[in-house]
Amino acid sequence: MQRVCVFCGSSTGNKPEYAVGARELGLVLAKQNIDLVYGGGHVGLMGVVADAAMSAGAKAVGIIPRCLADKEVAHKGLTELRVVQTMHERKAQMSELADGFIAMPGGFGTLEELFEVVTWAQLGIHKKPFGLFNIGGYFDKLIEFMDFQVAEGFVNQSHRDMIIVSDEAEQLVEMLSGFKPVAQEKWMSTRQI
Repeated sequence: MQRVCVFCGSSTGNKPEYAVGARELGLVLAKQNIDLVYGGGHVGLMGVVADAAMSAGAKAVGIIPRCLADKEVAHKGLTELRVVQTMHERKAQMSELADGFIAMPGGFGTLEELFEVVTWAQLGIHKKPFGLFNIGGYFDKLIEFMDFQVAEGFVNQSHRDMIIVSDEAEQLVEMLSGFKPVAQEKWMSTRQI
Protein backbone atom coordinates (compact mmCIF):
# COMPACT_ATOMS: atom_id res chain seq x y z
CA MET A 1 0.00 0.00 0.00
CA GLN A 2 1.21 3.47 -0.84
CA ARG A 3 -1.61 5.55 0.63
CA VAL A 4 -4.14 4.93 3.38
CA CYS A 5 -7.24 7.07 3.86
CA VAL A 6 -8.04 7.70 7.51
CA PHE A 7 -11.53 8.65 8.62
CA CYS A 8 -11.64 10.19 12.11
CA GLY A 9 -13.09 12.87 14.33
CA SER A 10 -12.70 16.61 14.02
CA SER A 11 -12.71 16.43 17.83
CA THR A 12 -10.22 14.61 20.04
CA GLY A 13 -12.99 13.08 22.15
CA ASN A 14 -13.10 12.84 25.93
CA LYS A 15 -10.26 10.37 26.47
CA PRO A 16 -6.58 11.22 25.95
CA GLU A 17 -6.01 7.72 24.53
CA TYR A 18 -7.79 8.70 21.30
CA ALA A 19 -5.20 11.36 20.47
CA VAL A 20 -2.41 9.02 21.59
CA GLY A 21 -3.74 6.40 19.17
CA ALA A 22 -4.04 8.93 16.34
CA ARG A 23 -0.43 9.97 16.84
CA GLU A 24 0.65 6.33 16.94
CA LEU A 25 -1.17 5.59 13.68
CA GLY A 26 0.45 8.55 11.94
CA LEU A 27 3.90 7.38 13.05
CA VAL A 28 3.20 3.77 11.98
CA LEU A 29 2.09 4.91 8.53
CA ALA A 30 5.31 6.88 8.09
CA LYS A 31 7.42 3.98 9.39
CA GLN A 32 5.79 1.69 6.80
CA ASN A 33 6.38 4.29 4.02
CA ILE A 34 2.64 4.81 3.62
CA ASP A 35 1.29 8.27 2.92
CA LEU A 36 -1.88 9.66 4.48
CA VAL A 37 -5.05 10.73 2.73
CA TYR A 38 -7.66 12.32 4.97
CA GLY A 39 -10.26 15.06 5.31
CA GLY A 40 -7.82 17.96 5.39
CA GLY A 41 -8.58 19.48 8.80
CA HIS A 42 -6.09 20.70 11.39
CA VAL A 43 -8.53 20.10 14.27
CA GLY A 44 -9.24 17.03 16.39
CA LEU A 45 -7.89 13.58 15.63
CA MET A 46 -7.60 14.64 11.99
CA GLY A 47 -4.90 17.15 12.83
CA VAL A 48 -3.16 14.79 15.23
CA VAL A 49 -2.79 11.94 12.72
CA ALA A 50 -1.68 14.30 9.94
CA ASP A 51 0.92 16.09 12.08
CA ALA A 52 2.31 12.79 13.37
CA ALA A 53 2.57 11.27 9.90
CA MET A 54 4.32 14.33 8.46
CA SER A 55 6.64 14.67 11.47
CA ALA A 56 7.93 11.17 10.71
CA GLY A 57 8.39 11.77 6.98
CA ALA A 58 5.10 10.70 5.39
CA LYS A 59 3.22 12.85 2.94
CA ALA A 60 -0.27 13.99 3.91
CA VAL A 61 -2.91 14.82 1.32
CA GLY A 62 -5.96 16.57 2.69
CA ILE A 63 -9.23 16.95 0.83
CA ILE A 64 -11.66 19.46 2.27
CA PRO A 65 -14.87 21.03 1.01
CA ARG A 66 -14.83 24.80 0.50
CA CYS A 67 -17.48 25.34 3.22
CA LEU A 68 -15.12 23.86 5.84
CA ALA A 69 -11.94 25.42 4.45
CA ASP A 70 -13.64 28.82 4.64
CA LYS A 71 -14.31 28.26 8.36
CA GLU A 72 -10.53 28.09 8.84
CA VAL A 73 -10.35 24.42 9.76
CA ALA A 74 -8.16 23.49 6.78
CA HIS A 75 -4.63 22.32 7.67
CA LYS A 76 -2.28 24.81 5.99
CA GLY A 77 0.88 22.74 6.53
CA LEU A 78 0.02 19.66 4.49
CA THR A 79 2.03 18.19 1.65
CA GLU A 80 -1.03 18.83 -0.49
CA LEU A 81 -4.41 20.39 0.29
CA ARG A 82 -7.22 19.99 -2.22
CA VAL A 83 -10.27 22.21 -1.80
CA VAL A 84 -13.38 20.76 -3.43
CA GLN A 85 -16.95 21.98 -3.69
CA THR A 86 -18.93 19.21 -2.00
CA MET A 87 -18.66 16.40 0.52
CA HIS A 88 -19.37 13.96 -2.32
CA GLU A 89 -16.32 15.23 -4.23
CA ARG A 90 -14.25 14.94 -1.06
CA LYS A 91 -15.18 11.29 -0.50
CA ALA A 92 -14.73 10.40 -4.18
CA GLN A 93 -11.22 11.86 -4.27
CA MET A 94 -10.22 10.25 -0.98
CA SER A 95 -11.40 6.89 -2.31
CA GLU A 96 -9.59 7.30 -5.62
CA LEU A 97 -6.30 8.23 -3.96
CA ALA A 98 -6.32 5.53 -1.27
CA ASP A 99 -5.19 1.92 -1.41
CA GLY A 100 -7.00 1.16 1.85
CA PHE A 101 -9.07 2.77 4.60
CA ILE A 102 -8.93 3.06 8.38
CA ALA A 103 -11.70 4.41 10.59
CA MET A 104 -10.66 5.78 13.97
CA PRO A 105 -12.94 7.16 16.69
CA GLY A 106 -15.20 9.87 15.37
CA GLY A 107 -18.80 10.91 14.97
CA PHE A 108 -21.53 10.50 12.39
CA GLY A 109 -19.32 11.66 9.52
CA THR A 110 -16.69 9.06 10.33
CA LEU A 111 -19.29 6.29 10.40
CA GLU A 112 -20.87 7.53 7.17
CA GLU A 113 -17.48 7.48 5.42
CA LEU A 114 -16.68 4.02 6.78
CA PHE A 115 -19.98 2.47 5.76
CA GLU A 116 -19.81 3.98 2.30
CA VAL A 117 -16.51 2.18 1.57
CA VAL A 118 -17.88 -0.99 3.19
CA THR A 119 -20.97 -0.82 0.96
CA TRP A 120 -18.84 -0.17 -2.13
CA ALA A 121 -16.79 -3.28 -1.33
CA GLN A 122 -19.97 -5.27 -0.75
CA LEU A 123 -21.22 -4.20 -4.17
CA GLY A 124 -17.87 -4.97 -5.83
CA ILE A 125 -17.10 -1.32 -6.66
CA HIS A 126 -13.65 -1.65 -5.06
CA LYS A 127 -11.46 -4.39 -3.61
CA LYS A 128 -9.52 -2.24 -1.14
CA PRO A 129 -9.08 -3.24 2.50
CA PHE A 130 -10.67 -1.31 5.34
CA GLY A 131 -10.42 -1.55 9.07
CA LEU A 132 -11.42 -0.18 12.43
CA PHE A 133 -8.72 1.17 14.74
CA ASN A 134 -10.57 0.21 17.91
CA ILE A 135 -8.80 2.52 20.36
CA GLY A 136 -9.95 1.88 23.91
CA GLY A 137 -12.81 -0.32 22.71
CA TYR A 138 -14.45 2.65 20.97
CA PHE A 139 -16.04 0.47 18.29
CA ASP A 140 -17.02 -2.47 20.52
CA LYS A 141 -20.76 -1.71 20.44
CA LEU A 142 -20.66 -1.09 16.68
CA ILE A 143 -18.93 -4.45 16.17
CA GLU A 144 -21.55 -6.08 18.37
CA PHE A 145 -24.30 -4.46 16.29
CA MET A 146 -22.74 -5.62 13.00
CA ASP A 147 -22.68 -9.17 14.39
CA PHE A 148 -26.36 -8.72 15.31
CA GLN A 149 -27.06 -7.66 11.72
CA VAL A 150 -25.54 -10.95 10.56
CA ALA A 151 -27.58 -12.94 13.09
CA GLU A 152 -30.76 -11.20 11.93
CA GLY A 153 -30.08 -11.99 8.27
CA PHE A 154 -29.41 -8.47 6.99
CA VAL A 155 -25.64 -8.80 6.47
CA ASN A 156 -23.80 -11.80 5.05
CA GLN A 157 -21.08 -13.16 7.33
CA SER A 158 -18.60 -12.90 4.44
CA HIS A 159 -19.29 -9.17 4.19
CA ARG A 160 -18.99 -8.68 7.94
CA ASP A 161 -15.66 -10.54 7.84
CA MET A 162 -14.25 -8.01 5.37
CA ILE A 163 -13.98 -5.45 8.19
CA ILE A 164 -10.54 -5.77 9.78
CA VAL A 165 -10.39 -4.79 13.46
CA SER A 166 -7.45 -4.13 15.77
CA ASP A 167 -6.69 -2.01 18.79
CA GLU A 168 -3.00 -1.77 17.77
CA ALA A 169 -1.98 0.61 14.97
CA GLU A 170 0.95 -1.42 13.70
CA GLN A 171 -1.03 -4.67 13.64
CA LEU A 172 -3.92 -2.99 11.82
CA VAL A 173 -1.66 -1.52 9.13
CA GLU A 174 0.06 -4.89 8.66
CA MET A 175 -3.32 -6.63 8.35
CA LEU A 176 -4.46 -4.10 5.75
CA SER A 177 -1.19 -4.50 3.83
CA GLY A 178 -1.63 -8.27 3.77
CA PHE A 179 -5.29 -8.13 2.72
CA LYS A 180 -6.29 -10.41 -0.14
CA PRO A 181 -9.78 -9.79 -1.52
CA VAL A 182 -11.97 -12.85 -1.74
CA ALA A 183 -14.88 -13.48 -4.05
CA GLN A 184 -18.00 -12.34 -2.28
CA GLU A 185 -21.40 -13.94 -2.43
CA LYS A 186 -24.21 -12.03 -4.02
CA TRP A 187 -25.04 -9.24 -1.59
CA MET A 188 -28.82 -9.57 -1.85
CA SER A 189 -30.74 -12.48 -0.44
CA THR A 190 -32.64 -14.54 -2.94
CA ARG A 191 -34.94 -15.98 -0.28
CA GLN A 192 -38.62 -15.61 -0.96
CA ILE A 193 -41.18 -14.98 1.74
